[in-house]
Amino acid sequence: QVRLVESGGGLVQPGGSLRLICNASGITADYYAIGWFRQAPGKAREGISCIGHHDGYIYYRDSVKGRFTISRDVAKNALYLQMDSLEPEDTGVYYCAAEALRKCSDYFLEGYAIDWWGQGTQVTVFS
Repeated sequence: QVRLVESGGGLVQPGGSLRLICNASGITADYYAIGWFRQAPGKAREGISCIGHHDGYIYYRDSVKGRFTISRDVAKNALYLQMDSLEPEDTGVYYCAAEALRKCSDYFLEGYAIDWWGQGTQVTVFS
């Protein structure tokens, strides 16, 4: 059974930083993409960054490029999202998600065929 468990959300002021962690277990596929999505209040869920498990390829959406950094620890089955220079517009629930037989790409971040979702962690940026 696959489980994705996020942690690290919280309250932060604009310009601050947070580090999200996704602990993944039970994924037996060798070829999959894993990444971060978020959903702001009243808005659709948005994919923001991903990494290919098989090749380490990384992709960012423009909304977070230069401010957020995705990384992983393969030995720990952990995925991270370092978020710097946070803005109020970054407020939302952040989800970890993975899709088998998919490379990290814009298609993956559209969320059309995600196989596994985490439960989400709340990030609130307030002034």
